[in-house]
Amino acid sequence: MTIFGLIGRHIDYSFSRGFFSKKFETEQLNCHYRNFDLESIESFESIFETSDRIGGLNVTIPYKESVIPFLDDLDPDARTIGAVNTIKIENGKRIGYNTDHFGFQESIKPYLLPSHQKALILGTGGASKAVDFALKTLNIKSYFVSRNVTSQAHFGYDNLTAEIISNHSIIVNCTPVGTYPNVEQFPAIPYHALTPSHLLYDLIYNPDETKFLRFGKEAGSKTLNGLKMLELQAEKSWAIWNS
Repeated sequence: MTIFGLIGRHIDYSFSRGFFSKKFETEQLNCHYRNFDLESIESFESIFETSDRIGGLNVTIPYKESVIPFLDDLDPDARTIGAVNTIKIENGKRIGYNTDHFGFQESIKPYLLPSHQKALILGTGGASKAVDFALKTLNIKSYFVSRNVTSQAHFGYDNLTAEIISNHSIIVNCTPVGTYPNVEQFPAIPYHALTPSHLLYDLIYNPDETKFLRFGKEAGSKTLNGLKMLELQAEKSWAIWNS
């Protein structure tokens, strides 16, 4: 039996295990998918000590960047993005890929309008880097928002104004704020400036409608959660593992 799995921290809620377990059962594959819940990325090597049958891994928060030093090589897109969410085991080598950008790009494309020219990306972690890569591929200018303005973050939450919101018709939440069980939390942006011309995308899928999305819906904005992105990136991971 070949073992696939997800590495992350506090990942009992994970989409991936249910998705792949159902896939393996439906397609009658002699494979098993499990969660590798690591308190520290330094425990990464222990995964391979407990099994020599690992065929591939997915990576989630908070290890999409910190896992890179443990890999033997990176796919060009993953190297450009600086984050990995898929690891292929090939001839004993661990090769890092990024399928998040594919999942995001393909899931948002049907909802893009000519007016969607500029985007705000909430967060600066591994997922946000993949979203930035995808938006650039779609010729959409993107700007990072974080707690503090840095060389990477163009805006801080404290200096986000209604005018800035008005000038950026796409807003993507790449932070875990609002994830179950902390469903009452939401990113601190000026929601009163949202309009029906805005598109709000939350990478969170549990709950299926976060407060971030609910505030957008109340303003008449188009809203999307991260479930379709996850399905698309998971299928892309499977294709990579079997290529």
